[in-house]
Amino acid sequence: MSAESQGSPGAFTRGRIAFRYWRWERPFWAGLVTIIGGAAIGYVPYHNMTFGQLGVRVGTTAGASALIIGVLLITLSLTMWFQREVRIFAGVASILLGLVSIPMTNLGALVGFLFAIVGGALAIAWAPGTPVPDDPGEQAELPGDGPKPVDDAADPFTGPALPADPFTTPEPVHAGAGADDETTEQNGRHRAG
Repeated sequence: MSAESQGSPGAFTRGRIAFRYWRWERPFWAGLVTIIGGAAIGYVPYHNMTFGQLGVRVGTTAGASALIIGVLLITLSLTMWFQREVRIFAGVASILLGLVSIPMTNLGALVGFLFAIVGGALAIAWAPGTPVPDDPGEQAELPGDGPKPVDDAADPFTGPALPADPFTTPEPVHAGAGADDETTEQNGRHRAG
């Protein structure tokens, strides 16, 4: 099979590429993690758990608050995806709701609050990328095809010759004293310092 393209890409490939660009323009992973946290917090209090013959159901006021917190977290995650300008507000609100879910929903569905906190932190930390514009007149060139340097001292692979120690800075010259007055090649420095 040839590595070259067989023609125009199919609908699946175009959809995958469009989804990739959509995902890159917003805090996608923050929203996904927050949705998982909201679903876990909202689902666990309404789930009937059985341990052998013992059935456990959490049917207290934790159920109502878990449903409200879960729905709010899912709403905030959708806000992160579709209104990326308010991602910091949505991230802070997700962290606060995750923390509130610990006492209100029986330890926040054990791990649901961790997903909410991590998703909120990812939303706060995400920043939109800006493409770096090319300088006008600069073109990408292969190493062998580029123009030859005019200067013999400039090496095409390392650039111009650098001083022996680029991290040392020259000492400032005091008023009234020239650079030759302070140092000489034979004696070194004449001042302490």
